[in-house]
Amino acid sequence: MTNPESVYIVAAVRTPIGSFGGSLSSLSATTLGSLTVKHALDSIQLNPTTVDEVFFGNVLSANNGQNPARQVALGAGLPNSVPCTTINKVCASGMKSISLAAMSIASGNAHVVVAGGTESMSNVPFYNNSQRFGSKFGHVELVDGIIKDGLFDVYNKFLMGEAAEICASEHNISREAQDDYAIQSYTRAQAATKNHIFDDEIVPVTIKGSRGKPDVIITSDEEVPNLNEQKMRAMKPAFRPVGGTVTAPNASTLSDGAACLILMSGTRVTELGITPLAKVSGWADAAKEPERFTEAPSLAIPKALKHAHLADKDIAYYEINEAFSVVSLANMKILNISPDRVNIYGGAVSMGHPLGCSGARIVVTLLNALNKTNTKNGCAAVCNGGGGASAIVISRL
Repeated sequence: MTNPESVYIVAAVRTPIGSFGGSLSSLSATTLGSLTVKHALDSIQLNPTTVDEVFFGNVLSANNGQNPARQVALGAGLPNSVPCTTINKVCASGMKSISLAAMSIASGNAHVVVAGGTESMSNVPFYNNSQRFGSKFGHVELVDGIIKDGLFDVYNKFLMGEAAEICASEHNISREAQDDYAIQSYTRAQAATKNHIFDDEIVPVTIKGSRGKPDVIITSDEEVPNLNEQKMRAMKPAFRPVGGTVTAPNASTLSDGAACLILMSGTRVTELGITPLAKVSGWADAAKEPERFTEAPSLAIPKALKHAHLADKDIAYYEINEAFSVVSLANMKILNISPDRVNIYGGAVSMGHPLGCSGARIVVTLLNALNKTNTKNGCAAVCNGGGGASAIVISRL
């Protein structure tokens, strides 16, 4: 039985995650987002006119056009009357979209809200800062939009990987431990793929064939099969040539993808006769020094649990976004969470990390994990550049 004042998840889907320059690179971020929204609506036969609002995350918005969330919504067939807001909280954008949707419903401002996130890192442009007024003398530099707006700490003037190295050093997490964790992420994701675990959450994406070639239907995450354990352990550090522990393969990969959830008030669930999947029990944000964003989930998770009136003992499984292997390792260590309760189907290291999508993607996967294991409560958390993190608690019905 639903509570009229509670917030429920009634649909949760995602695209497969495409590799950088890979299977989904021909599609824009807004197109990927529209695909998930349309499929989410269709999965519960929900009339688009019942949607009151849209929150959608997108980080690397350059060249996507005005308000990507609005494009996502109209592309999925939502009416012009639905207000849409694009959220940029870096890697936590998709999750913050969900919590804002929950707040909108809990406050009585809306009954049905679409939330999620999308990113096409493959289509992010380079910037030419001198082009507008011309360069009168000397070389002209192109600025990589992915680095500039997604992967660079503007306060300390270094790449996110340097923060991961700080985390590894301060928490005594070795290169071997990070490689071991990355290998585990791949093997878990490979097992989940083989056993069709992701089938219930993935929306197949059709790529139109060109020059008479047949269409290609993408149904699985592109990076997952690509584990080479020997090569991973031999890889040189990516950020600190001497003494570094963070490498390209024990960090997440640049990727493309989208995820969408539909949230609904208990009142509207009853009126429409829809069977909810889970209740949004709590949410929270937290922050600390920008260079220690990697540890911020350890602050957000307890806040979210408190908001949900739950404790760690009540949580069956966690999803902690694997921006780097060291992120999950550090937060498990700080909060004393057993590895067998975290990212049981793998994570961003093996699946990919489309920045604006991942916060929503891990909630979709967490719900799937609760369903597959017949358990009740789960918590998802994601760190974000600048020192922040978001967390959300869901309770399966």
